[in-house]
Amino acid sequence: MPKFGPVSRRDLVKFLRQCGFDGPYSGGNHAFMIQGDLTLSIPNPHVGDIGRDLLARILRQANISKQRWESLQ
Repeated sequence: MPKFGPVSRRDLVKFLRQCGFDGPYSGGNHAFMIQGDLTLSIPNPHVGDIGRDLLARILRQANISKQRWESLQ
C-alpha cells in the first residue's frame, strides 16, 4: 500500500481482504466486513478518498498497525 494517507474505498477493501476480512456485505447504514468475531463498518462509496483520520480509526478498530498497512501491497 502507499504511504499512510488518503486512500480510495476500493484500495481499503482490497487491503482488508488481504488481512483476512470477508465482504463487504450490505448493512443498515454502512457496508461491513467480517473477520472471525470482529465486524468492521466501512464507509459508503462517495466522491473522493478516505481521509487520513478516518483511515486511522478504521485500522485501529481492525487491530491493524500503520506499519502493516504500509508493508502490504
